[in-house]
Amino acid sequence: MSELRIAVGCDHGAYVLKDKIVAHLEKNNVSVTDYGTFGPESVNYPVYARAVCRAVQSGQADYGILLCTTGIGMSIAANKFRGIRAALCTNGYQAFLTRAHNNANVLVLGAGVTGEGMSLDIVDTFLAAEFQGGRHSVRVGMISDIEKEEYED
Repeated sequence: MSELRIAVGCDHGAYVLKDKIVAHLEKNNVSVTDYGTFGPESVNYPVYARAVCRAVQSGQADYGILLCTTGIGMSIAANKFRGIRAALCTNGYQAFLTRAHNNANVLVLGAGVTGEGMSLDIVDTFLAAEFQGGRHSVRVGMISDIEKEEYED
């Protein structure tokens, strides 16, 4: 994981877990940009989804990690951004397959659903997995085609 650049963001329901993930990544020599939030005050999660997804879109980050209480809101918001394939994962198997088969570039976690140990395992698995290509490239391409159709003016 040593040369990865990760953008991380969360809402008020997940800042404690986000801080633990950031510390874990930094301990493993991963470059992290933390877009917040940094405390328990109520915030609007789409703000943080936007910041992380824009970092991934622009190439400032290789991958993004988003967190909220359930992960659902962040997933919905993140998947509105062109080129973002965000996946809410609750176990390592999902984390592996979403990288290997879906080429996901944003991992979403629910701090109220998944504990710290499992979350760290999910993060490590997601970042270590590689896209397998092949028949999966066709499917990811089909998703990109849908996205292009939907965003055409």
